[in-house]
Amino acid sequence: MTFTDFNFKTPLLQAIQDAGFIKPSPVQKEAIPLILEGYDVIAQAQTGTGKTAAFGLPILNLMTGNDGVEALVIVPTRELAMQVSDELYRFGKNCGFKTATVYGGTSYDKQIDRIRQAHIIVATPGRLQDLLKTNRIKLAPKFVVLDEADEMLDMGFLDEIKNIFTFLPKTRQTLMFSATMPSQIRRLAEEILQTPKTVSITKSESTNRAITQHYYVVQEHERDDALIRLIDYKNPTKCIIFCRMKKEVDRLASLLASQGFKVGALHGDMEQKQREITIRSFKQGNVDIFVATDVAARGLDVNDVSHVFNYHMPFDSESYVHRIGRTGRGGKTGEAITLVSPNELRTIKMIEKDVGTKMVTQAIPTRQEVQSSKESELIARIIDTKITPEGINLVKTLQHEIDIVAIAHMLASSIVSTQEIKGKDTIGFGLKEIDALLQRVNKARKDNQQGRRRPQQNRSRQNRDRSPKNSFHKSSNSKTQKS
Repeated sequence: MTFTDFNFKTPLLQAIQDAGFIKPSPVQKEAIPLILEGYDVIAQAQTGTGKTAAFGLPILNLMTGNDGVEALVIVPTRELAMQVSDELYRFGKNCGFKTATVYGGTSYDKQIDRIRQAHIIVATPGRLQDLLKTNRIKLAPKFVVLDEADEMLDMGFLDEIKNIFTFLPKTRQTLMFSATMPSQIRRLAEEILQTPKTVSITKSESTNRAITQHYYVVQEHERDDALIRLIDYKNPTKCIIFCRMKKEVDRLASLLASQGFKVGALHGDMEQKQREITIRSFKQGNVDIFVATDVAARGLDVNDVSHVFNYHMPFDSESYVHRIGRTGRGGKTGEAITLVSPNELRTIKMIEKDVGTKMVTQAIPTRQEVQSSKESELIARIIDTKITPEGINLVKTLQHEIDIVAIAHMLASSIVSTQEIKGKDTIGFGLKEIDALLQRVNKARKDNQQGRRRPQQNRSRQNRDRSPKNSFHKSSNSKTQKS
């Protein structure tokens, strides 16, 4: 199946093609036809499975562009608001549709001016409720989307959401997208949706199959060296490195910058304007490496992210899916790399089971292996380099004083010296060592399972001993022995 099967308008199909989308993801395949038919929809799918396009493309196809604001998308965070707005604009610009992004911390007047010109509004609940309650804006959208509904619940926005819907027309098409469906979200769906159709993407489909997943086992103190070695070896075009804490982001960004990498950082303590500048720099290619906390996993959509690195394990399986979903987007392949300590191997196995995925363990390349890889890349680059007049003139100038072979040796040495691989020769655990660690983890798990079964068996024996039949036999035997 391809996007042409949905019979979208020609300008929209062109935008999809320009974005590099070819085959729809599972959630897109199931949700788009239902939305095009006019149904309210509840869709349960993880972030990174193409949810924005799943609701955005059919809505854009159904919009006329003649009725002011036709679509309202409500999202939990400012970052996600910007990402969704950018993606909807990218898809809708050929159709002439304009988007407005509405969130706190910016000028009311500017936002209201943009709303007046917009066909689509992407908003966070707090600022949107404020604008509606104070009568600064009035909205009558035909399409309303709640994106990341469970996140809004976790962030305490449930009352704001309910209040916002009191300002919206009863006749509308409402779509709810959420990674999980807790009871409060289900009750909200019953209140705001009319006879909805349900789309549910299973765990096995929740992680993008275009993403290769690897993990490397290291000692705690080796994480920095391991990360730099892997970046040198993998040579990512664009990558995101996820950390657990803000101070970890700042420290790691400084370390990588000192090694000559073009690095940006993102976490919750940064001013909104600085966050926007950093995200824009990453999107435009001024920054190759993005170091971030999980705040960036929620909705960050950047083209051509070739690799995601988990500097530390995420706290839960859902966060893992959110993180790695930043790569392998739009039909492209990606690689997710996780650094783990020996004590975290059990967590790796838990995530594999919970998400329904398989992570392959690998050994971190030695310094010599990386050096050889770099030299092969260098040779290929030299062979493909076009000879320029400036290069010819430089060699002619040098030939007056230096032999041509010596010139070649000197130029090659100059280039190679900039690619020297630093650090220890060997980092982390080898495959045999990792296998031994995994066997230990599996044995401990089996021992725990057997340990849990034993008390149940003992209780069963005790219950049998307490049964009337056994009591009778015991008392009979005891009497016989006494006599």
